[in-house]
Amino acid sequence: MVYRVEDSTYVRVMDKDSNKVDNTQGDDSEVEQGFCVLCVKIVQEYERAVIFRLGRLVGGGAKGPGIFFIVPCTDTYMKVDLRTISFDVPPQEILSKDSVTVAVDAVVYYRISNPTISVTNIEDANRSTKLLAQTTLRNVLGTKNLAEILADRENISNSMQSSLDEATDPWGVKVERVEIKDVRLPVQLQRAMAAEAEAAREARAKVIAAEGEQNASRALKEASMVIAESPIALQLRYLQTLSTISAEKNSTIIFPLPIEMLKTFQK
Repeated sequence: MVYRVEDSTYVRVMDKDSNKVDNTQGDDSEVEQGFCVLCVKIVQEYERAVIFRLGRLVGGGAKGPGIFFIVPCTDTYMKVDLRTISFDVPPQEILSKDSVTVAVDAVVYYRISNPTISVTNIEDANRSTKLLAQTTLRNVLGTKNLAEILADRENISNSMQSSLDEATDPWGVKVERVEIKDVRLPVQLQRAMAAEAEAAREARAKVIAAEGEQNASRALKEASMVIAESPIALQLRYLQTLSTISAEKNSTIIFPLPIEMLKTFQK
């Protein structure tokens, strides 16, 4: 139902597709009711409306949630979503502090904390936040070496979050969380790091083996000193060895030879 004024007579158009027009002398309440229908606006629980009247910001802050009213032809409004928004930062080619090129991507979570400022202070808060996140990622990682980027992701994420939050505060944006998703290394660098790790593991294995031989030699030395003090202990050790061999290799025939017979050849 549409109202218009013609020569102080209120004209009500009943049907756009019909040529019938009902010209009646209306009252003020009927016209005001028609304008009220045009003035009523609704925003959701997670939205706010920033109203401008003749180009100037209406006082009282953002409206909503629920029903609010605007003056036709003079008021305009913009809806602002207050829910948390997430976006992926595209992979950034970064030169680390130790001159290594890596590709790093991240994910950022943010929300609008002040709807009025996000509309009046910046043209597009969402797009600006995304561009600033890319620049901040490159700036923060450029001060780190490769080992810190690979091992200290949590501190890097916290540093990015604080930097972004401070920079976007005048825009009415609150950066809640930043996470480093992946660090991609060049193929040649991956092979070099794998070779270095393998060499380090081999070196540690040799050191461990040498320490084991050293401990074993010390134990053998102590055992030989004990056996030298008691000659019968050597005979018992000889019999123990024969028992072990006969248990492992049953097809082997063993002829025990008394050790005393060898003393004659030793002399």
